[in-house]
Amino acid sequence: MTARPMSARTSQAELDVELERADLRALRASYDDLNGALFKRALRRPVLEIIDASSRLGRWVHEQRSLELSRSLLTQHGWGVVVEVLKHEMAHQYVDEVLGRSGETAHGPAFRRVCKDRAIDYRASGVPVAEDPTAPEVRVLDRVTKLLALAESSNVHEAQSAMNAAQRLMLKYNVEAVREGVPRGYGFRHLGRPTGRVSESERILAVIVGDYFFVEAIWVPVWRPMEGKRGSVLEVCGATENLEMAEYVHSFLTHAAERLWREHKKKNGIRRNANRRTFVAGVMAGFRDKLEKQKLEHSEHGLVWVGDAELGTYFKKRHPHVRWTHHYGSRRTEAYAHGREAGRRIVLHRGVQQGSSGQSCLLPPASRGQTRE
Repeated sequence: MTARPMSARTSQAELDVELERADLRALRASYDDLNGALFKRALRRPVLEIIDASSRLGRWVHEQRSLELSRSLLTQHGWGVVVEVLKHEMAHQYVDEVLGRSGETAHGPAFRRVCKDRAIDYRASGVPVAEDPTAPEVRVLDRVTKLLALAESSNVHEAQSAMNAAQRLMLKYNVEAVREGVPRGYGFRHLGRPTGRVSESERILAVIVGDYFFVEAIWVPVWRPMEGKRGSVLEVCGATENLEMAEYVHSFLTHAAERLWREHKKKNGIRRNANRRTFVAGVMAGFRDKLEKQKLEHSEHGLVWVGDAELGTYFKKRHPHVRWTHHYGSRRTEAYAHGREAGRRIVLHRGVQQGSSGQSCLLPPASRGQTRE
């Protein structure tokens, strides 16, 4: 008997089923890892379900001992949001089954304490919320944005002066905030798209945002739900205004490096992309050289960044077990040298974009709308 050919619709349906099974396996693995890292294995694994839900991202169901996650959560959000929702629901499970506080309101004192001790977002939203436009951190970011707009000047010296002023302003603001003990809210963001292999240029860029833009940076493993593959993504932790700046710098340099490579190819009549990775790594190294020079200039004027102990505490709560690895760069070829020279000439800039509050924005506001219970 010959087998009947499988229709395209049936084939796609079976593919979707297999992909969802793989996603569930990844969720179980993440649940087990988080149970050990954050909850000292006090939780008993529930039934994990992917469901159709338009009004919420996730839910812990006491009666069925099930933890539900919305199918749209996996298809429309990054794995970082998925894991945060998973943590949030695990916190509900911990309050319910370990602390026995099922009678409290959903986001009551016990739940908030559990979340605070583990740097878990206790709010009902899975995405960033709008900041108060009158808050000091928003005002300083507005000033920085306007300075970066001035850095678009065609006059090289004026542009460089504006970029230096923006960097000095952020440094001064952060140094004073730490010295004066200003209360700050910390959070995290995932920068760039998850990838199976982290390139040298991406690693140098991670060092740039971590060393010069007042955030803690770490590569974290993620699952790519729509591809059914593992990968890595850069996570940064920090105060809201610093996360905004780090995210912008990461995006700016990523696009600038690719543009510089295209210009280098055209100028030198290069047809292939064989040296693209090496050139882009050189660009990142060159911009890092530039920032290091600025850092020395700022230190001569008494502006020295010694770190933020509160941020360090938040980071350790999110990542109690950190593994350090060493990576070696590629050969320093002529393409790398050309890229490094180009990177040293980059001027960080941004045109002013007005937000709904009238404040200048570095990045468009994140999408909103769904909640989790």
